[in-house]
Amino acid sequence: MPLLGLVAPGLGVAALVGALVAVWRRNPWPRAGKIAATVAATALLGAVMPEPEDRAAKRESAADAKPARPAASAPPLTWSPSRPSPPPRPLPDLRGERLDVAYGKARRLGCSVAYHDASDEGKDVSARSLWTVCFQRLGRDPAERAVDLAVVRTGDPCPPSDGAPMPWPVMPELVWKTWATARAEVLALGVDEDRLRADEAYLNDRLPDEGGYDQWRVCSHDPAEGARVPGGTWVTLYLSSPDNGCPEADRGTGGDASLPDRDRDGDPDYRDPYPGDRNRTSQWPNGFPGGSSGGSSRDGGGWSPCRHTRWC
Repeated sequence: MPLLGLVAPGLGVAALVGALVAVWRRNPWPRAGKIAATVAATALLGAVMPEPEDRAAKRESAADAKPARPAASAPPLTWSPSRPSPPPRPLPDLRGERLDVAYGKARRLGCSVAYHDASDEGKDVSARSLWTVCFQRLGRDPAERAVDLAVVRTGDPCPPSDGAPMPWPVMPELVWKTWATARAEVLALGVDEDRLRADEAYLNDRLPDEGGYDQWRVCSHDPAEGARVPGGTWVTLYLSSPDNGCPEADRGTGGDASLPDRDRDGDPDYRDPYPGDRNRTSQWPNGFPGGSSGGSSRDGGGWSPCRHTRWC
């Protein structure tokens, strides 16, 4: 009977009321069953009855006035590039660094390292700790991270450019300068004091003790005037007493000429207090051991181990 509410709401209500009266007055059901039947019939009638027109109109107008909620949309897809790697650290200026130190710095920055002699001499570069960087040159392709180092022996000057001749000092003219003056000029070239030595210009002469030949004169020198003097060069100055002068050109130079020695005892006449006595010299004024005291070179004298030598 509640289904009659679909046809007409009033008819459905009347039918429900009649049915409930019949249930409660004439039906022998227990009280609980009657209550359950009443509730079920009322709910069924409410479910099938149509909604009043004025309430439906209000609901539709409210729905029209309410703004439509936009449909949720997925966020747009965007392309995110990968983070670029940091640029490589620039290579520092390695000029003046010892080669082994410069090599280590460049390698730690990821560079490949080559090295060569900076001069025109093309020396073999070994023992990196003994060389110093003069020039550095990067490879043409920066991505390769390559560097070429031009080096010289530590202590040597750098050439004006890579592959140029070394700027070694040039030997000056020292002939007839005193030992003291010539020595100062040679040391000013950068020659090590231990590599500068004095020697006799005459084969049979003998230098005084050190300090005693400061005023002796230079007759020749090795290297000669105009020669380059690389580092580590030995320099020899051939000296003569100012009283004797230097050897003539036809008598040889650099220790090949001899001073006059009349008794041929190895002691030149200017030093020999007994120039006519073969057995007595400046070193042996009383005669050679085993020789005849006061003898003369003309009488033959006695036997002498120093005869015809320069070592006595």
